[in-house]
Amino acid sequence: MRLPPRMLRAWRATLFTLPGGIVLRIGRRSTDADARLAALGTRCGVILTAWNPFGRRRPEGRNRRAAARLADAARRIASVRADGRLGSWAEEGLLLACDPRRAIALARRFRQGGIVVLRRGAPPRLVLLA
Repeated sequence: MRLPPRMLRAWRATLFTLPGGIVLRIGRRSTDADARLAALGTRCGVILTAWNPFGRRRPEGRNRRAAARLADAARRIASVRADGRLGSWAEEGLLLACDPRRAIALARRFRQGGIVVLRRGAPPRLVLLA
């Protein structure tokens, strides 16, 4: 998928927050994130949201209903809350303890343009979806 440069910059500048005050950025390794993945019993995880499909703002109520549907769809996957924030733009999501391929299927279902893949010992990586 080819994103406009401003959207790609926005993804890279977004601060992703996990419980316990863990803050992540694309391309910057975090030992705290490694510990969170270990606590979830996985070497790999994916940050995914259902908010604002295709990067277009939606009303908060609509986003919350989509987030509830995502949580229901991922109910058999170990997860914790994960938020993304850049300026006034904020999205609620989940850190799913699963293989990225499984998360990609969910991301497509919820019309997301990308996911953030976390692997223990590596920096968070943006994966854009076609």
